[in-house]
Amino acid sequence: MSLAQFAFSSMFLLSLSGMVFHRIHLLSVLLCMEGMMLSLYLGFSLWTLHVESLNFSASSLLLLAFSACEASAGLALLVATARTHGSDHVRALNLLQC
Repeated sequence: MSLAQFAFSSMFLLSLSGMVFHRIHLLSVLLCMEGMMLSLYLGFSLWTLHVESLNFSASSLLLLAFSACEASAGLALLVATARTHGSDHVRALNLLQC
């Protein structure tokens, strides 16, 4: 395993463990998900450069666009949750009350 692969896989696993162990606030969960998406984007971009194929070059930009859409939708849900429930604690959210 090269150093770049180790760096991106450890970046993904650290973001995943942060999401699992520190899910008190919705904002911290969203930030960990954004870190996971950025590590996937960087890994996919380097993989595209390693393969040296132009067929996969647009795929990393598509992943980055989906990541930006996910971040904006997550922040909109964070604002809506803070307005309706009064806080962004994940424990306060109950899907049966919505």
